Amino acid sequence: MGFFTDGSFDGPAFLLRLIMILVACVLIYLAIAKGFEPYLLIPIGIGMLLVNLAPALYNVEHAEGLFYQFHQGISLEIFPPLIFLGIGATTDFGPLLSRPSSLLLGAAAQIGIFLTFFGAFFLGFNALEAAAIGIIGGADGPTAIFLSNKMLAGADGGQMLCASIAVVAYSYMALVPVIQPPIIKGLTTKEERQIKMVQAREVSKREKILFPIVVMIVVIMVIPSCAALIGMLMLGNLIKESGVVPNLVDAAAKTIMYAVTILLGLSVGATAILTDVSQALNFVYILILGMVAFSAATAGGVLVGKLMCKLTKGKVNPMIGAAGVSAVPMAARVVHKIGMEEDKSNYLLMHAMGPNVAGVIGSAVAAGLLLSIFG
Repeated sequence: MGFFTDGSFDGPAFLLRLIMILVACVLIYLAIAKGFEPYLLIPIGIGMLLVNLAPALYNVEHAEGLFYQFHQGISLEIFPPLIFLGIGATTDFGPLLSRPSSLLLGAAAQIGIFLTFFGAFFLGFNALEAAAIGIIGGADGPTAIFLSNKMLAGADGGQMLCASIAVVAYSYMALVPVIQPPIIKGLTTKEERQIKMVQAREVSKREKILFPIVVMIVVIMVIPSCAALIGMLMLGNLIKESGVVPNLVDAAAKTIMYAVTILLGLSVGATAILTDVSQALNFVYILILGMVAFSAATAGGVLVGKLMCKLTKGKVNPMIGAAGVSAVPMAARVVHKIGMEEDKSNYLLMHAMGPNVAGVIGSAVAAGLLLSIFG
């Protein structure tokens, strides 16, 4: 798409591209000035900026251009699983193992996915598009990219929808510290927020080693379509907990993860090219649905947390349910910060990490479930 068609200035093309250039600049500003997910928003913003300044960098029609080659890492389903490998290598499932009930909170937060699916369907998106948009509620960028590419690859306007979903998912992940506190405080009382949780039991090394193996076997046997994400997540965690391959852990958690993050961000941003007004309208819809998704996920986790609080007679702080969204460890930190505001001696971080890492597993399973049904 160029500014000139048959020698004449293409006004609509110029305006649409200008809009995306402005959006790219806003993302870069938020990443640098506000510290919102800078590792991803900077590459996404630069990819979006460059491709709208020089469309030849991503030429789908002729299968050429630097960013077109980068994007094959998404199209061939390479980048998202590699990100999950890095996440696994940096994740401690100890808090989840010490308090298995955290799985319920991680599962409850996935309600945002399914509510958003129905919301997108109501707004006129087809089932595949609605499923891809719904995964935003999992608060997991790589999962959103993986599922949307699976669902929408080759569809008319699919690439722009994938880009919109990825940009919205990562933008709202960055805004977790802004979105979650009002919802948490609105659904809990001061007394509930001040609840102190006792230290959970110590988890043995054997349990930590067996956990990723058991999860791989059980989850993949039940939902094979999530094998790539769950398999790589658990591989990363297994090499971490085994303690015998520190160089692999270092490579997965740092070298591979950061290199892939740059390529993934540039690839996502490079697909954000508007070709007509309807795509701009879809982006606005996805932006609204993304807010609904994150809000519903947070509320779902907190409400189930309140139920657990009552069933345990006040032993569970319901706020930790908000950490069930898989924005690790940001959501857990938000819960911890609110707890400290209510009582400076109320340390909730490790308790919130249980639902937080459960949410990572939950979002991958939810993606596999949607893929099994609609893919």
